[in-house]
Amino acid sequence: MKKLFLKIVFLAGVSLVAVSCDRNLDEVNVDESRISEPVASKLLLPIQYNMSAVNYMRANDFTFDIMQVTLDFPNEGNSLSRYYITENTGAGFWNNSYKWLMQINDMKKAAIRDNDVNYQAIAMVLNAWVYSNLTDTYGDVPFSQASQLDEGISQPKFDKQKDIYIKLLDDLKAANSLFVVAKPLTGADLFYKAESDVNGITNWKKFCNSLSLRLLTRILKKNGEVNVHQRIQEIVSNPTVFPIFQSNADTAKLNVSGVAPLLPPIARPQDFTTGRAASAFFVETLKANNDPRMALFFTQAKNIAPPSANIGYKGAPSGYAYGTTFDYQPSNMNQNLSKAPLNILVYPYAELQFILSELAFKGIIPGNAQTFYESGVKATIEQWGSTMPTNYFANVNVSYNGTLERIMLQKYVSLFFVDQQQWFEKRRTGFPVLPNNGGLLNNGNLPQRLMYPPNPRVLNTSNYQAAVQQMGGDNINIKTWWNQ
Repeated sequence: MKKLFLKIVFLAGVSLVAVSCDRNLDEVNVDESRISEPVASKLLLPIQYNMSAVNYMRANDFTFDIMQVTLDFPNEGNSLSRYYITENTGAGFWNNSYKWLMQINDMKKAAIRDNDVNYQAIAMVLNAWVYSNLTDTYGDVPFSQASQLDEGISQPKFDKQKDIYIKLLDDLKAANSLFVVAKPLTGADLFYKAESDVNGITNWKKFCNSLSLRLLTRILKKNGEVNVHQRIQEIVSNPTVFPIFQSNADTAKLNVSGVAPLLPPIARPQDFTTGRAASAFFVETLKANNDPRMALFFTQAKNIAPPSANIGYKGAPSGYAYGTTFDYQPSNMNQNLSKAPLNILVYPYAELQFILSELAFKGIIPGNAQTFYESGVKATIEQWGSTMPTNYFANVNVSYNGTLERIMLQKYVSLFFVDQQQWFEKRRTGFPVLPNNGGLLNNGNLPQRLMYPPNPRVLNTSNYQAAVQQMGGDNINIKTWWNQ
């Protein structure tokens, strides 16, 4: 398992005061490691960096395996790529998310105290980003009472996913109305440079409303129970009030320059490729597309027999049958994907285009599903610095064919390295159709959620038990609310 190396960014403006010999014990016993009066502008940068790094590693360590992008290789034991899940599979993700949610909460409170509406709105957007990923991973999670240790709540209740979604969507709508686009931020902003870029706050608004569309599309099945279609149409029909991403330039991403403290989450590039291979499904999907990024993403496979010649791009089947032998060394991931400079994708413009394509395909919004689809495919290629090939859509494997399956397959490709979004969308739609190569566990069934990690089970037992009863169990085959 790859290790998560989080580089904590020190908060500027916090000075250490030496203890003089004439200070009394009350003065000495103050915990000066904690900021008693946090400033919102100093909290944004470490939240952005560290949660982006957490999600980058979540894609690398979890989504790649479960969604047949990579696999442990060689391996015939219990592995994630075979759907072997334990209570610890998401423990680090849970702990890190709640750690930074507490910082987001502090940032929001500081912004409200100082009447800084832009930081307040940004905190609400970041909160929705992190919490949506948490609830989509586990289902019901601590929410309304979380991050309230100062209020004496150390054992928060688990809120229902429906209630979490409704509150997050309401918060995003409220955040959109709070932003003051003519007012720059007073501190560094890693996503949009809103301290200096005149379009920075407008881009935050676009992120806010595009995130709303991600969440609303996730709960399409619950239209009627929640006013999903109405909220979608409200955003799409009024771009002046609810701006959304218009190009790759609007993508929410973190540029990792390689200059401290903006260092790659993976400290040693060799750790990115040790004991793994590229999955045949992902490799063959890109090969069928004649994707120009093959060399950017993969190494070439080699014959095992001397002289170990290159045989092109060829992955290993995820969950291959026990006893399978290989006469080739499969393609692996290109180590450059873990080296600076790199962009950590938080929410790519391409994803939004596929969302709009699906919504148009289903008749929920006006517009041409094919146009949105082709825009998404093009943006997917260009977001990695590649050039869209001429006549790319003449290829029958990538041309729009009027099916949701085609839209979702190319959306899957576009979500490469975007936290756990491939998994969430596969659970929601059933696409892409992943092969069972004979060695998958759990009867070949894709896990629908993760089990709660040990911390809440041991330290918040009564609320954990109530949540388990509320959800119908704590196992990987329980469907979360939006997928029932």
